Amino acid sequence: MEFGKGYWRNTEEALRKEWVVTNGLGGYAGSSLIGAHNRKHQGMLIASLHPPVDRFLVLSKIHETLNLGGRSIPLYANRQPGWMTEGYLHLQRVIYDELPTYIYQVEDFYLTKTIAMEYGRNTCAIGYEIINGSRACTLNLTPLFNWRDHGEVSERADLNFEHWTDEGLIQLKPQKNKDITISLLFSHGRTVSRQEIYSRDMEYVTEIETGMAAIDNHYTPYDIELPLKPYEQLQFSIICTIHDNAEKDYAHRDAFAIIHKARERIKGLKARVGYTDGLAQALVQAADQFIVARQSTGLKTVLAGLPWFADWGRDTMIALTGLTLSTKRYEDCRDILKTFALYVKNGLVPNMFPDRGQEPLYNTVDASLWYFYAVERYLAYTGSQENLDFIQKEIYPCLKEIIHYYRQGTDFSIHMDDDGLIHAGSGLDQVTWMDVRVGDWVVTPRHGKPVEINALWYNALKVMEDLSCRFGENPEPYGRLAERVKASFNQKFWNEALGCLYDVVDENDAKIRPNQIWAVSLPYTMLPREKEKRVVETVHIHLYATYGLRSLSPWDPEYKGIYKGQLITRDGAYHQGTVWAFPLGGFITAYTKVHDHSPESVAMARRLLEPMADHLRDGCLGSIAEIFDGNEPITPRGCYAQAWSVGEILRALTEDILPYEVPTSGH
Repeated sequence: MEFGKGYWRNTEEALRKEWVVTNGLGGYAGSSLIGAHNRKHQGMLIASLHPPVDRFLVLSKIHETLNLGGRSIPLYANRQPGWMTEGYLHLQRVIYDELPTYIYQVEDFYLTKTIAMEYGRNTCAIGYEIINGSRACTLNLTPLFNWRDHGEVSERADLNFEHWTDEGLIQLKPQKNKDITISLLFSHGRTVSRQEIYSRDMEYVTEIETGMAAIDNHYTPYDIELPLKPYEQLQFSIICTIHDNAEKDYAHRDAFAIIHKARERIKGLKARVGYTDGLAQALVQAADQFIVARQSTGLKTVLAGLPWFADWGRDTMIALTGLTLSTKRYEDCRDILKTFALYVKNGLVPNMFPDRGQEPLYNTVDASLWYFYAVERYLAYTGSQENLDFIQKEIYPCLKEIIHYYRQGTDFSIHMDDDGLIHAGSGLDQVTWMDVRVGDWVVTPRHGKPVEINALWYNALKVMEDLSCRFGENPEPYGRLAERVKASFNQKFWNEALGCLYDVVDENDAKIRPNQIWAVSLPYTMLPREKEKRVVETVHIHLYATYGLRSLSPWDPEYKGIYKGQLITRDGAYHQGTVWAFPLGGFITAYTKVHDHSPESVAMARRLLEPMADHLRDGCLGSIAEIFDGNEPITPRGCYAQAWSVGEILRALTEDILPYEVPTSGH
């Protein structure tokens, strides 16, 4: 992707185009298209102290100032209350391919800046390529340091460091954590102590819009001064890390080696899967950003969303096929299945792992059921006896435990009723994915028998029927129960008046929501084909909205079409009309399925996904947002990059479109 000056004539829009690069630990770097941070979760080095959580801002950014012909010319951009440092006016182009690259021009001086994270380490690399013109000049670089949680902001009184400098090195030790040493290594120039040791009042537009603390401060004890001769060309490196032995590990001070390795790694991920489709290639790269190490298990897990979510069970199991199987990362898939198997408790897969080592939370009815789906997809993609043996030995006992507890009853009022259907939730519990609660206000009450939960329950029973047969056990108990569930589901969930499924029974909630689409799209389903078609038609008419499905029909009196403002206002809209990208994957699968993957249906599915290519140039470059407004123009909101959004769009594209497209389609 390449962007020119036309993209930052409007700075407000330019700020909303953001990027992120990650390190496989939960750490990341990110900013906006013009280099001014748009939110408190941005910086050049956000380190994960206990992967993938405990994330701290270490280096916010570098302020580059060109001293040329007696003038001091900022090349950086910052927003502060009432004004903006307009270094972006000298920004000639921005390229986002595997990594972000900024290209600046002042008269006959050119500077190119590329940012990378070192994979597997809390280290960022910034490489500058300088082409000086006909006059001597000096480039001053001011690092903005911090030590705070990535979701907070700093007052100047918070910024207390010991600091010292040596040749090619700046080091700081935060008073809040003296076990940490921040090292910034640079390849040329010298350090100069600054009189003004704070960068004051950086303002974040996103935080203003959401009513959060929006003013931040950073610590700036030194400048790096780099004199340049006429016509001098130079590669200048900055490496910032919190690893011990930094002077030894990075003695070469070569950011470009880290940048090259990061590029080649991403290129290798794309080459391994071999997709020629541009959208698929982009999403393979996006998928990598969510697959991270978990220190507590020594295995891989999935961050639900960037920049702030940790690893969530429900999100992981839904996203897993696209993130790991569509990308041929089969070992990562195994790791992730094992990670969550280790934490199954009373038949429940964790809803989320919090920061800083607290016990997992288990308040979810669907994570465990999506786990069966993930296992079925893993075997469908991998298929070897070795993988089947892995499931039998390490995963199958957990699946049995889940079925047992769901039949007998477990926490959060989760139990099988006499009709074979699963009941979940009571009181203030919110245990489906539509889970917002504000104090005693349950925004989307779905207590009873939710439609997707029982579609998933049937799918789980059929998966167990298949696995028990493969493993030499009696499959009949699972098969008989599945037939009972199917009969009850068809009897209770069909809403003939609206031509679709009730969202929840037995109280027969007739709100039109996207949850019913999984009763059509899962590997094992219960409805007759004609009813499946009617579900797809109803969802298409009421809920499809360019980048996903609305969470509630816009004709419902409770519909909220804008997700904006204070938290309580946003919570009230979160599942009441807001568009979610991830159900679009299920919709595409359902749509092509009910039309037997006819050429016309595959062409329509491609039409439904084509806007995603445009979205990749908006919001978080190269990725897909968590949510969007339900009302036009369907503005992206929430997490700017979401695992199940990326995973489900990539899965649907690679399962239901690419294999069926005519080769001359041009995609």
